[in-house]
Amino acid sequence: MHAYVDLRWFAGLFVVVALAKVGTAADITADNVVGPGPNQMDESLAGEFSLARAADFLDASSLQWQNERGCLTCHTNMAYLFARPGISSDAPAHATVRRFVETLPTKTWPTEGPASDAEVVAAAAALAFNDAATSGKLHPATRAALDRMWEDQREDGGWEWLKCGWPPMESDDHYGVTLAAIAVGVAPDDYADTDQAKQGMHRIRNYLADNPPPTLHHEAMILWASRYFEDLMSDEAKQACIEKLLALQHDDGGWSAASLGDWQRADGKPQDTESSDGYGTGFAIYVLRGAGVEAEHNAIRRGIAWLKSNQRVSGRWFTRSLNRDNKHFLTHAGTAMAVMALSACDASK
Repeated sequence: MHAYVDLRWFAGLFVVVALAKVGTAADITADNVVGPGPNQMDESLAGEFSLARAADFLDASSLQWQNERGCLTCHTNMAYLFARPGISSDAPAHATVRRFVETLPTKTWPTEGPASDAEVVAAAAALAFNDAATSGKLHPATRAALDRMWEDQREDGGWEWLKCGWPPMESDDHYGVTLAAIAVGVAPDDYADTDQAKQGMHRIRNYLADNPPPTLHHEAMILWASRYFEDLMSDEAKQACIEKLLALQHDDGGWSAASLGDWQRADGKPQDTESSDGYGTGFAIYVLRGAGVEAEHNAIRRGIAWLKSNQRVSGRWFTRSLNRDNKHFLTHAGTAMAVMALSACDASK
């Protein structure tokens, strides 16, 4: 079952788009990286869609994050390793980010321990997803990260997740559980069939049974995970989630990240559920495609059209922070999700 789903829904990621066909991206490295500038709501639209520009933004933002912060986050370098092979994995930046994450389970954790449970699950997910989209083989560092994940799993099936008030990724335990399930499901070489994974997934199933998703975003995360483990959702629940996502599409063809939950902002401002953004649109399209909605479905076509006409001059797709109006780092994940959505629809040109 797992191999079938991987081949079906990651086919777009296995097809490497030659940058020569979309424009030549710069060879951005850790030594020559120049930050892409702040994520700003009023940045001009690009006028013409360019996958090469998206690659440059993803490379620069992820390398800058690692140079300045030296840590792994769901919204930047994890999302980067999910998305970058959908453009090309043959880039110095990709190799640098990949090596950084590989050192966590192989060098850092054995001597210093992980920074958090979230770091372990995010690293396992990033490496497993990246393995599936590149070599198709489970790397030893990926196996080490996945195996360490089970050491930190609680009896109730969850992990002590980061609760920084930074939705949708760092605000509750539920996100970490579904991310772990996705990591196991996508991992190559039938990792999901190992005894450790089976026991861990049993606890994950118990957790999900005891803890309903608090938001539509997290319900959609279960829908994503159900590509690999069909019993995580009934057919009726899958269809209901699909219909909820489709109902939130805006007239312009996009989706808003803020409409996927009822999160309260730390700055006291209202969430903007009316403006379409990169994360909401990319996430909705990618999850819907994985759930079986055809690329030719009108909603998907309109969503892809929105992505192609709303890229910014820097190559990013802006997404307003769901926490406060300052750094808007959700834009990094939004750009990654946009690339993943385009790959899932074979719409990279």
